[in-house]
Amino acid sequence: MSLVSIKSVAASGSTGPKYWRSLDQLAGTPQFQEWVEREFPANASELLDSNSRRTVLKLMAASFGLAGLAACRRPVAHVLPNSKGVDDYVPGQSYFYSTVISMGNHVHGLLVETHDGRPTKVEGNPDHPTSHGAATALAQGSLLNLYDPDRSSKVLEGGKESSWQKFEAYVKTLPLSDGSGLRFLSEAITSPSLAALRSAALAKFPKAKWIEYEAFARDNERLGCELALGVPGYARAKYDNAKVVVSLDSDFLGLDIPAPLATKLYSKRRRVSSDEDLENMSRLYAVESQFSLTGMNADHRLRLKGAEVKQFAADLASAIGALPGALNVVQNATDRRSKFLAAVVKDLKSAGKEGLVVAGPRQPAIVHALAHAINSSLGSIGTTVEFPKIWSDGKAQSGNEALKSLANEMNAGQVSTLLILGGNPVYTAPADVQFSNALAKVANSIHLGLDEDETAAAAKWHVPEAHFLESWGDAATVFGAAAIQQPLIEPMFGGRTSSEVLALVIDNKDKKAYDIVRNYWTSQWPAATREASWKKALNDGILPSPPAETLKASVDAKKIAAAWAAEPKTTVSGLEIAFVPSSSVWDGKYANNGWMQEAPDPMTKLVWGNAVLISPKTAKDKGITNGDVVNLSKGGLTVKGAAWVQPGQADDSVTIAIGYGRSKCGHVGKDVGFNANLIRTADGFWYSDGFSITPTGEREILASTQEHGALAGDTMHDRPIVRETSVADYKKNPKVVEEMSEVPALHSVYTERVYDQGNQWGMAIDLASCTGCNACVVACTSENNIVVVGKDQVLRGREMHWLRMDRYYVGSEDEPRAVEQPLPCLQCENAPCENVCPVAATTHSPEGLNDMVYNRCVGTRYCANNCPVKVRHFNFFNFHKHDHEILSMAHNPDVTVRMRGVMEKCTYCVQRIQETKIKAKTEGRRAIRDGEIQTACQQTCPADAIVFGNINDPQSRVSKMKKQERNYALLAELDIKPRTTYLARLRNPNPELEA
Repeated sequence: MSLVSIKSVAASGSTGPKYWRSLDQLAGTPQFQEWVEREFPANASELLDSNSRRTVLKLMAASFGLAGLAACRRPVAHVLPNSKGVDDYVPGQSYFYSTVISMGNHVHGLLVETHDGRPTKVEGNPDHPTSHGAATALAQGSLLNLYDPDRSSKVLEGGKESSWQKFEAYVKTLPLSDGSGLRFLSEAITSPSLAALRSAALAKFPKAKWIEYEAFARDNERLGCELALGVPGYARAKYDNAKVVVSLDSDFLGLDIPAPLATKLYSKRRRVSSDEDLENMSRLYAVESQFSLTGMNADHRLRLKGAEVKQFAADLASAIGALPGALNVVQNATDRRSKFLAAVVKDLKSAGKEGLVVAGPRQPAIVHALAHAINSSLGSIGTTVEFPKIWSDGKAQSGNEALKSLANEMNAGQVSTLLILGGNPVYTAPADVQFSNALAKVANSIHLGLDEDETAAAAKWHVPEAHFLESWGDAATVFGAAAIQQPLIEPMFGGRTSSEVLALVIDNKDKKAYDIVRNYWTSQWPAATREASWKKALNDGILPSPPAETLKASVDAKKIAAAWAAEPKTTVSGLEIAFVPSSSVWDGKYANNGWMQEAPDPMTKLVWGNAVLISPKTAKDKGITNGDVVNLSKGGLTVKGAAWVQPGQADDSVTIAIGYGRSKCGHVGKDVGFNANLIRTADGFWYSDGFSITPTGEREILASTQEHGALAGDTMHDRPIVRETSVADYKKNPKVVEEMSEVPALHSVYTERVYDQGNQWGMAIDLASCTGCNACVVACTSENNIVVVGKDQVLRGREMHWLRMDRYYVGSEDEPRAVEQPLPCLQCENAPCENVCPVAATTHSPEGLNDMVYNRCVGTRYCANNCPVKVRHFNFFNFHKHDHEILSMAHNPDVTVRMRGVMEKCTYCVQRIQETKIKAKTEGRRAIRDGEIQTACQQTCPADAIVFGNINDPQSRVSKMKKQERNYALLAELDIKPRTTYLARLRNPNPELEA
């Protein structure tokens, strides 16, 4: 069994901690050994059987095919022929437009690149307060949703094709009167202009009701703030000011905050470039049931069932002295829990106002209130956390109870007209609400949606919704920072926005989305500056507004203590199930998105489906192994899904990602995985206990990239691929990382070429700040036209990602730590791939890049065989052969679209290098400024962990990073001289818990 040491290894063998990728590797199973020994898991010449061939063709058609789609159209009121010209438009030139995306009541500012009037790449808006120039993986993947050929393109009446004209005529016949039987159902509204229309609708129909429902809502956050402060609101954590952070089931580095801001702020205190940074490095504690991204990045992690976090929060508050009176503190806690709690209390008290406790959206309101009480006791309110005043018109009811009340009214015949503006409640609603049955009893049901999904099939009318990249709108954070959502292309499928449909129903003066948004905002500005202000808002991507008023955060400790005393005692019986969003498909919105389905989950590395994540101990107790299909049942609720044994998962608690098992979906996502909503109830929305788990005897093959690349395989001979050390050890010995090299470096007997003239490109990746969020992986896919190969090909080890995110464990299978490592082509100066290519398809440029000449490649794959880090990928099939116009619209025109039979790998985004060099030349300068070129992975990285530039410039940021003592070259002993190097990960453990 191969294991990687982080310490120097003596001649007699390894003495340091051991890293492992999977439980199979840890156990040294024959299956893992067989995988490692095979350079290619399947023969290149094999023929697909008929089922696999159909799958491949289906993927090609589903991801990219829609013949006859009209050519791309610029988002203007009237489409004009190019002969008449468009101001400031140069054919072939890329342009950037600001816009904004909303997800789960979070708002994320974007810059979107367009080529010839079609969006081709999503970036983060550097001027937006939640983005700071970064973009999440889901934001990157939203581009492919725009070009999804399975998107809704027809108005449907009773499932049959109709027209917008007939729908408009139908709306006029609705019996609305005073709104007695009228109900509106939407997702969380972040649009101020839509909120204004909502107010107008409820004023016109005073007896109508508006309900907001999200599959992953923030209601507990808002209610917790109301309990603690007396007013509803949300805490804004300032992670960059925090020296000690305690996460109470909050995956703030992952999907609990689907915007880059938290990662941006947190990573600032984890990057080290000076002694001062070393002293100020933050420490993170995580308490959770699932092994999340935040848990992976934590210096210390405590496994607890989700329902047990509430008691831990109360014990922590009591020990800190945040609450008056005696609380029900658990005395018979496990030894590990007691030590963890004592260490956290001591560390928080030492940090004082630089301490921060955050609670996740899955935890009840009392846990959020307890977190606020602790922060207040520490004196950190105003330093590491604040409570800005939120904007809300208070017109909507939200949450599970509101949805359940709506369903009861529908079942009682009290709802004659239901207008569903976005979302898919038939699929996402709790199982006990039985929303589909209730919807069938509504005489007039209308659904506006992007897809012909489960709700579209159940509603009387379905009308297509416009994608956010092709429609006018706006969005504001909960604290009021607003931005204009401007379209990048005309609606390709005839869709309309929620504002336009609502305006039609209430017969609003402005009917078009552009008029609704523009008139809403310009009416608030002085007439003399309206035009200039509007143009500036479009250009900047953020509307000018005063800072949000900060609430006077006076935490009512007595009220919280009384609320805790009234809380029922936590009793967890049977198996607990935790429901979480999917890193690939969110709540199902991205189910038909091939990019996201094929992006490995950051922790499990699963693709193309979800699984029942179960701890190793529970798996052994139940006799369950990876791929065993199990029944999860409780009362009348049951669901069947494949199990995956996840190291670090809490015992007797399983985690399931929502968003899969779609029955009405495009043919990329249909029937992928299983639908966990079938056992998710309103009173067990986040965690639900009392379940039993029973193996069915069936098996399912789950696709995981966990062991692909085999960097940790036997052939590596315990080499230190991932290097990390503690802050304390690094202070004692700054050479500790360098001393981890295990063997002397090899040297060539030949004269080696010297790369010391002109621009010499290189990259440094800081493992201390990288969180493993996958944003770089999806950004690379989008930028470089990387194909989606499907589950069958992934199982054969043939995924095409040019950048992979390796994840290693260290420690026991029950209590492991985890560390991530992004791995692109290292751009070796002495590249082993170049020596063996018989046709010189892989060559070296004068600027130090390991280039690929696609039209020379004949597919021998000798280069992949000789690559020590396995970052070359062979395109076994011509996935582009049947491409139609919609695929060509998604492609980056600056990057070659590869065909079958060529080797692919990272190019340092050479197209961006060349574009910048041409720009510099046209401006009459030879020098390229540091930071002027950003690779796609670097630009999108929320943690700013990736730096690219000219290593020949001693003042460049990348040169300075490479001079740090933490810098190391992967497999330097092979004398490959990689241009991409790593800064070893720094951990900041508490000495009292380190043992």
